[in-house]
Amino acid sequence: HSTQDFSRVLYHTAHSTQDFSRGCNPLALTGRSKLQNERASLNQQIIRQMRMRAGAENLLRATSNNKVCDMVVLELSYINSNLQLLMEQLEGLNSSVEVYQNIQETSSIPLIPLGLKETKEMDFSVSFKDFILEHYSEDGSSFEEEIADLMDLRQACRTPSRNDAGIETLAKYFSHIPLLESRFFSATRQMGIFFTWYDSFTGVPVCQQNVSLEKASILFNIGALYTQIGTRCNRQTGSGLQDAITAFQKAAGVLHHLKETFTHTPSFDMSPSMLSMLIKMMLAQAQECLFEKIALSGIRNEFFSLLKMAHEAAKVGDTYDQVHQSMSQTPIKDNVPFFWSTVAQVKTHHYRSLAHYFLATALLDHQLRPSDDEDQQEKALSQAYDAMPDGRSPLDILRKREERRRIGKAHLRRAVIGHEEGLRIHSLCRHLRKLDVLQAILQASHNRSLAKFNDNDREDEFTDYMEAPDIVSKTEHKAEMETPMATKVKVTDFFRRLGPLSVFSAKQRWTAPRTVRLRLEDRDLGFTLRGDPAPVQVTSLDPLCPAAVDGLKEGDYIVAVGDADCKWMVVSEVMRLLKDVDEDGIDIRVVSLMDSGLPMPTKSATYCGGISKTYSMICLAFDDDKSPKGRKVTKKGSFLSWGVKNHLKSSSTLSLPTADYSGTLPWNKPCPTFPSSSSYNDSALY
Repeated sequence: HSTQDFSRVLYHTAHSTQDFSRGCNPLALTGRSKLQNERASLNQQIIRQMRMRAGAENLLRATSNNKVCDMVVLELSYINSNLQLLMEQLEGLNSSVEVYQNIQETSSIPLIPLGLKETKEMDFSVSFKDFILEHYSEDGSSFEEEIADLMDLRQACRTPSRNDAGIETLAKYFSHIPLLESRFFSATRQMGIFFTWYDSFTGVPVCQQNVSLEKASILFNIGALYTQIGTRCNRQTGSGLQDAITAFQKAAGVLHHLKETFTHTPSFDMSPSMLSMLIKMMLAQAQECLFEKIALSGIRNEFFSLLKMAHEAAKVGDTYDQVHQSMSQTPIKDNVPFFWSTVAQVKTHHYRSLAHYFLATALLDHQLRPSDDEDQQEKALSQAYDAMPDGRSPLDILRKREERRRIGKAHLRRAVIGHEEGLRIHSLCRHLRKLDVLQAILQASHNRSLAKFNDNDREDEFTDYMEAPDIVSKTEHKAEMETPMATKVKVTDFFRRLGPLSVFSAKQRWTAPRTVRLRLEDRDLGFTLRGDPAPVQVTSLDPLCPAAVDGLKEGDYIVAVGDADCKWMVVSEVMRLLKDVDEDGIDIRVVSLMDSGLPMPTKSATYCGGISKTYSMICLAFDDDKSPKGRKVTKKGSFLSWGVKNHLKSSSTLSLPTADYSGTLPWNKPCPTFPSSSSYNDSALY
């Protein structure tokens, strides 16, 4: 062990220029790490219950014994109840937004972050070493350090830090995935590597050999981490609010990129409808932070300033109303936490009520004076409504004190009613009732509007039933999606030693490297070279020259000259190695490009659960704690292993069996959130 440790120290000393990022320590007792550990535990319980349900359904198909059927149906109802309870616990985790808020804030409305998607630890060592030996004719064991570094980077992505360093860690791995796909994943061969990710909302596992699932899930987590960063910002300062705005706009940009790039994702949390809702929610939260930034320095009790704030508040209310309407659509409403939809509804009423309060204050506290710009006030008031109250002209309202008071009271009445509705909806959600800060803000806003209304109320007014019209929502600073540069990080290929990707990739096929002896004949090698950029290729080969007789072919790529690897060398560098060839000659190693043949379609063992998306059942085939007899498996490290490189040297790869499940069970009524395994398909997902 000491020899191995010493060799690893030497390796990292030699490669000190490359920074391998680490994730957060999952053993740290922070609120966020506790939530992620609880999420991982719930995911394991969910997959265990789904295995049991799949087994019970198979038994139900196979048996004709009525007594056994009754027992299995009873067991299925029990399992579905357990799944529903687990779903409620997972919903509780998604509702624990207070953990993500800035600890210094005591007077800001809480924001909603996204939880990170969980995944299983991966072992690339056996599959990659086998592929390197078979496809690239290289010794796979010589790439153990590179494989270990890759596995460490992926492990760090499971627990990224909640800052720019965490974003960079995820972005690095995301940038490495296309390189890995080109190096190792071919359409004509399955690698035997299964990527498993859990749905962020339902905990349902998705398992596929398609590397696109890995790319989409990492991209989702980049967006989720931006939401957590935005939620953590200190919104009592201008810089903190700007950071929060930027983070939520970047989160929306990442999720939009995910929606446009991966259009057939098998996980419901990455479906187009769900991503559209999440994008709206991130932009709404960014718009809310923009409103808070405008109000941070204080709201002047001045006519034009109050009208501006009324428009801004109405804009925030409308954006949250769109979010709530999106959450109310099927099937999103069956998967989004009730806490989220309640928050969107409460904020809709809260900010619309604020808009009515600001406009009422502008009308009640500021009478038109001779020194005021009458035309500007008339224009500003006319733009506050789509249709003027009771058909009155803006100028009549401004000039008549009684009209201003009457319309102002109507707006205050709507403000009070809206705040009361927000408080009522707030009381319906048990998770929301735990947020004392939100309840205090809602109650204070209600008390302020009610006090203003009572100050302008008269005892002799009994028949004033005027309904204040809606206020036009508009803003001078609209929240926009922002595509972060973090998704385009330049990285160095871990497997660069295999050669340039333009030639040495999984889709290309070559002969095994051949050794050819080069000898000078009248100072002529019998061929010319081309290759800038690398690698160098043989052209204009004389079929009668000694090299051709020894096996050199037109179009061969030179991979080594003597003991020097020259996959990355250009023509001038290779010529320098060949210029001093003596009479005995020099050995070169060459490979010949072969016809890759017709590509075969990539297939994934998946099942459909009554919705248009598909979920893989391969991850349900084996228990994590058990393995079939006679099967060599790699010993997995603990789920909580942190930044430790695994040199696992298994002699064989797993070959997971698949089964053909078909038919439906009319008596099987699964929970709406969890897809049933009673219907399977084998569709292309990407």
